This record gives sequence, C-alpha cells and structure tokens, in this order.
Amino acid sequence: MSLVVIGSIALDTIKTPSEEVEDVLGGSAIYASIAGKYFTEVSIIGVVGEDFPQAHIDLLNKKEINIDGLVRVAGKTFRWSGEYLNLNQAKTLDTQLNVFAEFKPILTQDCKTNNVTLLGNIHPALQLEVLDQIDCSDLIAMDTMNLWIDMTKPELTKVIKRVDLIFINEDEIKMYAEKSNIFEAIEFVLDLGVKYVVVKRGEYGAIVASKEDLFFVPVYPVRKVVDPTGAGDSFAGGFTGYLAKMKKYDFETIKQATIYGTITAANNIQSFSVENLQHLTETEIENMSNELKEWIKI
Repeated sequence: MSLVVIGSIALDTIKTPSEEVEDVLGGSAIYASIAGKYFTEVSIIGVVGEDFPQAHIDLLNKKEINIDGLVRVAGKTFRWSGEYLNLNQAKTLDTQLNVFAEFKPILTQDCKTNNVTLLGNIHPALQLEVLDQIDCSDLIAMDTMNLWIDMTKPELTKVIKRVDLIFINEDEIKMYAEKSNIFEAIEFVLDLGVKYVVVKRGEYGAIVASKEDLFFVPVYPVRKVVDPTGAGDSFAGGFTGYLAKMKKYDFETIKQATIYGTITAANNIQSFSVENLQHLTETEIENMSNELKEWIKI
C-alpha cells in the first residue's frame, strides 16, 4: 500500500485575528503527506531551497515519509503570506515562488507504480508532466484552485479528463463549470470522465458524487479554529491515504475515506502549521471517526 504526493512545500507567514506566525512549515504536499501517513506509506515529491530548515526535513524523516523525491536546489524556498480577517477565507498578502517557479516534478522509479497518486494544487502543466511519468496507479486524484481555472482552464481540463477523482471547493466547481447550481456543476465535471467529484464546502462539510451515487458529510465540530491553512490538503491526504490503505475504490470505501479526510482536516485547523496534525495518534483518529459515523449514522 502506498501514496505518492506531488505538491508545493512552503514557508508560510500567517496572520489571524488573534495571532501571527512567520516562516512556518506549509505547502500542499506537506499537509497531505503528514495526514496520509496515518494510513499508509507515503512518498513526497517537491522542491525546497537552501534556506529550508533541517528541522522540517527531520520531521518528515521522523514521520517516516519517503523524501527521495524531495530535492534541495540553490535559491530560496517558496513563501506564502496571508491574512484571515475571518477564519473562512484567506487574503493573500504576498507570494514568492522562488525555487518553485522552476520546479519540474520527477518521479523516482518506485513512485511510478503505486496504489494512489495525489496531484496537489500545482500548475496543471506540472500535473500533466506527472501523469506522463506514471506507469501504474490504481487511483489518481487531483486538487486545483481558482487561479488555475481562471488562467489555465484548457490545461486543467486535460488533467481532469485523465484522473479518477478531483478535490475542488464549491465556488471553484461553479466557476469551472460556469454553473450557479452545485449539482449541475458536479454533473458537468462528471461528464468529463472523472469517476468521483469531492466538493469541499468548508464549515458545511463535503459532497462526494459519482454518476450513480451521492454522499454528504458534515464537518467534525471544532470549538476553536486556530488556522484553516492546509485544511483542504489535510483532507485530501487523509482521504487518499485511507484509500491506499484499503486498496478498494468503490463508493462505499470512498464514503469512509471522506470521514477520515474530515477528521485529519479537523485536527489540522486546531493549530498553526502542522503542529497539531503531526501529533495525532491512530487511536484518536479512530475515536473521532467513530463519533462522526455515529452522528451521521453510516
């Protein structure tokens, strides 16, 4: 069982109504990898600069995440700065791509054959480069964002047509499909050939859809949200990690994966960076998932 995660690795500066942190560990590949590792073996593909702290590499090693595909090159690490005026949406203050601007994802030989591949929220052209390198993957999932929908829609459509599952939030899927109704938008994306559409709805949970089935899951109640950064990536990591563990990709297993993704995301938002996420235990995840299943009776 294995999960390969391709995405950004960043140093984030984040301001919320109550606190501010500077140059903390972030990036889609980081959140997804740490969340996914609770369920399966994980390999990470990404790039960092000379300034990337050794402590973060040590953390990935401690979590036993395979970093053979993580490269360090001359220059500075990708940096993102954002502010939450409320905890529902971030305002980007600064983006410095740095070494990420020249990132060319190269899969190691072991990563070309795996159970699940997760294409993190990166440029669709890079996602296509990864797809061309895969020899065999039981399920390929992708994430995206409004920037790529706005700037690179034709390339994004090529990616969607080649994957099995897409993670996308409610505003983005409506934007992509040019539909005001979420269910019309979901149908539009399914018609492109993707098997599963997972719509992230923030505090309202998620919708999972296939051509034949539909499933709704609420959020796990968190009484104090510290930082929502990486919530969607943690959701995707827990979700795909569970699928890789089970080696089953039917809708019933997809429903269970949604539960586990919800739990990893709920833990992520309770701290800045991966501070809370990295200290989870499998017992805590199971207890929380059982609570959520009991509440929704599945």
